[in-house]
Amino acid sequence: MPRTTVDGTTVHYRTEGQGPGLLLVHGTGATGETNYGHLVKEFADRHTVIFPDYAGSGDTVDDGSPLTLEQLADQVLGAADEATDEPVDVVGFSLGALVAVMAAARRPERVRRLVLVAGWARNDDLRKRLGFTLWRRLADLDPELYSHYISLLLFTPGFLADLDAETFDAAVGGAEVNEGTLRQIELGLDADIRELLPAIGVPTLVVGCRHDQLVPVDHSRELHEAIPRSTYLEIESGHLVPAEAPDELVDAIRNFLT
Repeated sequence: MPRTTVDGTTVHYRTEGQGPGLLLVHGTGATGETNYGHLVKEFADRHTVIFPDYAGSGDTVDDGSPLTLEQLADQVLGAADEATDEPVDVVGFSLGALVAVMAAARRPERVRRLVLVAGWARNDDLRKRLGFTLWRRLADLDPELYSHYISLLLFTPGFLADLDAETFDAAVGGAEVNEGTLRQIELGLDADIRELLPAIGVPTLVVGCRHDQLVPVDHSRELHEAIPRSTYLEIESGHLVPAEAPDELVDAIRNFLT
């Protein structure tokens, strides 16, 4: 797996395909592979797909300090810099949506278009804060309950009820507790990007998940309303839309990028 060093962090990433760059930014507790590996073939026929692991995920190694959106944005763009000199389209899922916005704010010349999936703008929603705080505290109290709890929030009830164990493990990576994921959850509790949104000047698609129990869909609607001239659509899915509704997500991204 290729790697690059960004401000002392060794960032691991993968690339596949040829064409304009498409940077895929994963969510909390995931990697580029777990969120997007099964979707890459849908884009690699017309894009150079770049899917890095930012700090706290995969084989990327940093100093273990608290994470910031600025750091993670620099890391994923560092991977893009290794793959292409041209501006890239950026897809961010969940926490990755916030990282994508920060990337566009910090280095607008490197971002051509944005797709923000199941993201949020603010950190003062009590319901979301309760969910994230319980998620974080369960990691210290009982790793099995931690895994069960987040799994209940990631999917719609019907989809989860029909999953077999192998498919479930592939989708959520076992929802294991690790130090990197905990730092990412803590960043998700603190992150607030409202002041960045009015200045986003690139074409942007915001994708909401209608049945999202982790980050309720109103947060995606707020992102759309705050980003000038953005486009919005909703998918019938729970939060983990890359696993629950991959075809619909791929169609939305491809239609926007073309």
